[in-house]
Amino acid sequence: MSSITAPTPAVDPDNPLMPGGRSRRRTELIMLVFAFALVLFAFANVGFSLKGTLPSGTAEYLGAFIVIVLVAHLAMRRFAPWADPLLLPLAALLNGLGIVMMYRLGAQVNPATGNPEVSASATGIQILFSAIGIGCFVAVLALVREPRVLQRYTYTLGAIGILLLALPALLPGSISEVNGAKIQIAFGSLITVQPEEFAKLALAISFAGYLVAKRDVLALAGRRVLGIDLPRARDLGPIVLVWAVSLLLLVFESDIGTSAVFMGLFVAMLYIATSRTSWLLLGFIMFVVGAFAASKLVGHVGERFDIWLHPFVGSNPENNAFQLVQGLYGMASGGLLGKGLGGGQPYITPLVQSDLVISAFGEELGLAGLMAILLIYGLIVQRGLRTAMLVKDPFSKLLAGGLSFMLALQVFVIVGGVTRLIPLTGITTPFLSQGGSSLVGSWILIALLARLSDTARRPPPRSIQEEGLTQVVTLK
Repeated sequence: MSSITAPTPAVDPDNPLMPGGRSRRRTELIMLVFAFALVLFAFANVGFSLKGTLPSGTAEYLGAFIVIVLVAHLAMRRFAPWADPLLLPLAALLNGLGIVMMYRLGAQVNPATGNPEVSASATGIQILFSAIGIGCFVAVLALVREPRVLQRYTYTLGAIGILLLALPALLPGSISEVNGAKIQIAFGSLITVQPEEFAKLALAISFAGYLVAKRDVLALAGRRVLGIDLPRARDLGPIVLVWAVSLLLLVFESDIGTSAVFMGLFVAMLYIATSRTSWLLLGFIMFVVGAFAASKLVGHVGERFDIWLHPFVGSNPENNAFQLVQGLYGMASGGLLGKGLGGGQPYITPLVQSDLVISAFGEELGLAGLMAILLIYGLIVQRGLRTAMLVKDPFSKLLAGGLSFMLALQVFVIVGGVTRLIPLTGITTPFLSQGGSSLVGSWILIALLARLSDTARRPPPRSIQEEGLTQVVTLK
């Protein structure tokens, strides 16, 4: 008999997938401190630009924001210790900049109306919704310990998502309509909820569960046309159904943005599941044809297309296209480096606090600042796609890819509309816009990505040999 001690493998402390790898929570905390410093600098910039002094209430606002974000950090340490260290700091920075913009818009009076664009309490309300969003963030991390559990509720979540999308269309316009689009549910004069923000999350999970089960069938090729393998006719049912629902959203709710995100999310996840380019082409063609038909048949949708194509023609600049035109002028006046927070006039643009908050940042931070904000969104998307590549479970791969693409598509739709790349829609900018539903939904999305990232980066359990224990073997 002889004793042989198995060698312990080399440990790479920077690789979270190796035993002994770091959880990177300290890195996350350092990045959070950097985000807090940037938010404080932004508050100071607004105060010194408007009043020549540090804004009153800065300590209270910043203190409350720091406390609720640190709660999220502690939840990450407790429930998702191996999650990506950049997700929380990037989201917190965007959330903090959104709070600063609400303070900026409420601190200066619009000379045309004699009132600020938002009420003085808008900053406190934004912080309150941030706290609710982070509360949901913590709840998701605590309740969803394994992403695969969500696959059990594929059809239940799909039904809930469709119901939430359709609910505004089924309600009277007095409580669901905003600027011609039925996108909300109003509870009195103070509280409104946009169910689409939660419907998108439910549908992303549902699509992931469905496509994991059906991807082998949907990946089968049919007739080959112009070098592209088209799907079989018998497999077109799911995409036709999703296309029909997106058209119903256009017709009955006049909601171009949600319709585009809904259709784009399914097509992107279908492509990820099957790796068939034909699904992308087919989905794009179907949506463009449907949107064009809706522009001819639905007055509000047609008006959006007219504003997009001819914003400076006829009476459009003063009437229908006034919001878009003012946003374009505001961003143009910002130039490369902007006028500084508090130095511009974003309050001239209608609904700048929600639909066109990007134009406010473009005016006061300039092209450079706006590109930095878009880069932050791009980093969140990149970390989500990296998670999709690392995780081994097919359902988790699809969900991580779908959530990442949904965030990217939402930002593209709103920024493309503000810059006249595509028709302007009424969807919000994640984390930056005023509104509780958008903020809460965005934090839930980050929580799901954090849970998926924790699953992907969690090191495997050590075997007996890796523990460095003595193993007894018989030599013959």
